[in-house]
Amino acid sequence: MSSQDALKNASTLASYSVLLQVLFRVLTFLLNAFTLRFVSKELIGVVNVRLTLLYSTLVFLSREAFRRACLSGGSGTSHSWRQVINLLWLTLPLGVCWAALLACVWLWLLEVPDPRSVPYYGPAVVLFALAGVQELLAEPLWVLAQAHMFVRLKVVAESLAMIAKCSMTVVLVVSAREWGLYIFSAAHLVYTGFLVLCYAVYFIRFLGSEEANKKSFPLNRVGDLLPCRAAGEVPLVDWTLARLTWSFFKQSFLKQILTEGERYVMTFLNVLSFGDQGIYDIVNNLGSMVARFIFLPIEESFYIFFAKVLERGRAVKSQKQEDIAIAADVLECLLKLVLVIGLIITVFGYAFSHLALDIYGGSLLSSGTGPTLLRCYSCYVLLLAVNGITECFVFAAMSQAEVDKYNLVMLALSVSFLFLSYWLTWWAGSVGFILANCLNMGLRILHSLLYIHHYFQFSQWKPLRGLLPSPLLLLALAVSGVVTAVSESVFCCDSGWLLRLVHIAVGAVSLLGVLVAVLLTETRLIGFVRTQLLPQYRKKHT
Repeated sequence: MSSQDALKNASTLASYSVLLQVLFRVLTFLLNAFTLRFVSKELIGVVNVRLTLLYSTLVFLSREAFRRACLSGGSGTSHSWRQVINLLWLTLPLGVCWAALLACVWLWLLEVPDPRSVPYYGPAVVLFALAGVQELLAEPLWVLAQAHMFVRLKVVAESLAMIAKCSMTVVLVVSAREWGLYIFSAAHLVYTGFLVLCYAVYFIRFLGSEEANKKSFPLNRVGDLLPCRAAGEVPLVDWTLARLTWSFFKQSFLKQILTEGERYVMTFLNVLSFGDQGIYDIVNNLGSMVARFIFLPIEESFYIFFAKVLERGRAVKSQKQEDIAIAADVLECLLKLVLVIGLIITVFGYAFSHLALDIYGGSLLSSGTGPTLLRCYSCYVLLLAVNGITECFVFAAMSQAEVDKYNLVMLALSVSFLFLSYWLTWWAGSVGFILANCLNMGLRILHSLLYIHHYFQFSQWKPLRGLLPSPLLLLALAVSGVVTAVSESVFCCDSGWLLRLVHIAVGAVSLLGVLVAVLLTETRLIGFVRTQLLPQYRKKHT
């Protein structure tokens, strides 16, 4: 596959993934707003923090390293894909081991919630662990779909699964509220079951079909999806890929602590009550909506692009200069894109956090620390945006030795994050979690920027220029920040809906001014968005 084709496919995947994440976040957004009116904040805290942490830890530690290694392996022959699939099936027994270990910890080592306010905690732990293992059944199929850019499969499968989960939750919350945690456990099992079913049905129909033959798909029958030995003297697995997986596994363990660090601190150190955990998680999900449905899909899709275009561990001068030029140009445009979006979120998030929480959850969320949490998270989103792009490039370019070396950096960041979270939470309450995240994210960005600078140091390309917005845009953002902050203090949020609408109108006019500044000064960025991130869906997947 040429670098141009890889870029086109990555852009298409990013566009579809953005649409998928929009659907996910909107449904979750509406579901949380609905359940807030039927269940206690303690129950939401246990589900959204403790049980979700169990599930995410299990699946992340079981599959993340395999995904990164196998998607950067460039398997081109039937034998190599045979080895990749054999390696991927190791996620299942690994997941079973993690499920048993984590379930024991969650049941016997952690504080058990009051059964009067949060009933059926024990069975819920087992069912959430089972849901994680169930999802791992689709892992070889997911990697095959990603590697061959079956973007619509991912959209359809995850959309149907999320719709089924939301429908199940709504029905049970309304009709069987006394079931407690059984409601969310059953809904999560339905979600993972739908995922596995959709991927299985698609590949059963696809393998051996005329469409598969046209695409020269490396597998021919359903049996090829199961682990088995390849013909000849080919080893059962590719040991080079297995060693790379082990390197990524050590890194993924640390990355999981950084990603979910505040939940680990809340879960194991009991710095917040279950009710406070519920409030924090709702505000956290609301604040991270844009980061999850825009930045994360772009990061995942362009990691695949960079992994296909760059030769891992090789200097710039020893690679194809055409590929390096494309990679540098894409990196510069991506950095500029996420920086502009992040700055807009930071500026307008400050003035509209109180109003957003009041509309979403009423005084339950808009009183107390809720608005301050969301304002801080608006600043954190900017760091998330930049870090996602810089790290996806760095991880695609690093050699295995550099990945192992970076593990030490991640270890230091993980340890410092845990101490910072604990100390800052005692000092500033739940806001301390976001402050600790900001500090750690800033250090990760600094490390990635130094690596990128060194990577392109002796070449003609300087992609870090993407982090320099135009003076006019900075001026427009500064004026908008001042105007909207004054508007909030004058018109919002306890003086009725008429003045709230005036505040919203002021924000809309200010945002329009910022967008005009982007159109006038960032023409190269606009061209990149039009040609790569918003492709015309004319080509039919046959």
